[in-house]
Amino acid sequence: MASDFWILLAMIIYFAAMLSIGFVYSKRSNSSSKEYFAGGRGVGPWLTALSAEASDMSGWLLMGLPGLAYFTGAADPMWTALGLAIGTYLNWKIVARRLRRYSVVAGDAITIPDFFAKRFHDTKGVISTIAAIIILVFFSVYVGSCFVTVGKLFATLFGFDYHLMMILGALVVFVYTAVGGYLSVVMTDFIQGLLMFFALAVVFIGTVANAGGIENTVAFLESIPGYLSGTHVAAPKLDPETGRQLVEAGRAVFGAPKEYGIITIVSMLAWGLGYFGMPQVLVRFLSIRSVEEVRKSRIIATLWCVLSLASAVCIGLVGRAMMPTHLLTSTDAETIFIVLAQTLLPSFMCGVVVSGIFAASMSSSSSYMIIGASAMGENIFRGLFHKKASDRQVMIVARLTLVLMFIFGVLVAYDQNSSIFQVVSYAWAGLGASFGPLMLCSLYWRRANKAGAVAGMLSGTAAVLIWHNVMKPLGGIFAIYELLPAFLISLLCIVVVSLLTEKPNEQMLYEFDHYMDDPLPGTLPSGSVLVDEPMEAMEAEVRGGK
Repeated sequence: MASDFWILLAMIIYFAAMLSIGFVYSKRSNSSSKEYFAGGRGVGPWLTALSAEASDMSGWLLMGLPGLAYFTGAADPMWTALGLAIGTYLNWKIVARRLRRYSVVAGDAITIPDFFAKRFHDTKGVISTIAAIIILVFFSVYVGSCFVTVGKLFATLFGFDYHLMMILGALVVFVYTAVGGYLSVVMTDFIQGLLMFFALAVVFIGTVANAGGIENTVAFLESIPGYLSGTHVAAPKLDPETGRQLVEAGRAVFGAPKEYGIITIVSMLAWGLGYFGMPQVLVRFLSIRSVEEVRKSRIIATLWCVLSLASAVCIGLVGRAMMPTHLLTSTDAETIFIVLAQTLLPSFMCGVVVSGIFAASMSSSSSYMIIGASAMGENIFRGLFHKKASDRQVMIVARLTLVLMFIFGVLVAYDQNSSIFQVVSYAWAGLGASFGPLMLCSLYWRRANKAGAVAGMLSGTAAVLIWHNVMKPLGGIFAIYELLPAFLISLLCIVVVSLLTEKPNEQMLYEFDHYMDDPLPGTLPSGSVLVDEPMEAMEAEVRGGK
């Protein structure tokens, strides 16, 4: 009981800190919709980098990935982590700077649907409405998956009622998101990113030390058939009646390893493609203070991502050496991080470390909620129904949307047996295929037009649904992760439809040709230091059709 008290106290302090941040930033965030949804484009490189990564790496980083490594070995989590690390770097390298520049030229867009609409001069709101609906659908389910993680965390730690704890955690996220807006989300994500990294490092170092050192740990894991192989997966032998791994003479029983073929490897690497279409990451590119700070953010984000993913995988692997027969189902294996923290650390420190799991879920769900709210308020309400709506009206609609997303997320999470990984992979594929190809074409292809943009979003979404439910069950080459074929189909549709329809108008072509000018036309006298705002001169030229 005493240990539970100190763990709970550490987590309550963390709760209070997150809520306080929301209230601190509430006054500034409520000054305008631009402040509420994009932080007034004044976010520095450290906040931008760590908030982007923390919002991306939800609870699966501290539960799903170590659990997968613990139960079946290195191959699955290793290839997935590699794909995500490559995707993170490429997204910062080829998208961030261009999107930050182009979003200002394209009517000072502050949301991803807003950017697409203004990039393609969609005055009727077709593009922004389709994009906003896609975001609302996938993110509402995403929010639910994060709430599941919160509920399971408290149920595992203290034996509390799952439903009560899930609703309480969801309520904390809702309050600080609704009150504080984007700046509170960024600041809490920054803190949560640091906490997640600290938690991974502490548990990893402690686990290696307690497992008998690196040499003994590797020797033990190599004795498990296929466990450390990148081309095979360890195959735990399960009791057909209970579904639990068999234990004989104090050792977990494994059968012959299963081959990990090229189709599976490509599927895991394909996760990296999703980054080009992830609104919770892309919106960080819109809000960064200056394009000149993107490079620093890229270095910070990539290092955080690589070290965190590697630590998560290693915790699962070394956890098997330390507790070889402790967790005998794939579901139980997902709690390896929590079990190790409870075993290795003093109670209060354990509370701080496991708050990292809560941090991961909070950072992701808060980002999903603020982006969903911005999609409804800015892109559907103001963009489609009430073009002259005031900022106050837009934020009222946004907060009502937050309430609906909160309720829907709680309903999704009410079933504690929900498959978090399947929901997340489905939503990741849907968003990545719907927006990823369009984002790349928007920034790099001059001929892309409105019709192509609509075709790309719709075909990407449809391809994910069809491939996952119809093609994937056929097996063989069709078993590949649906993101890859859907991404290629969406890209093909954008190119074909754009070429078959009317070419972009002169204003759109002028914007594309000059949005990366250094400096932009008419913005700075010769010899000035480069900044990317204000751009009134160029915007005046665009409106004048020059």
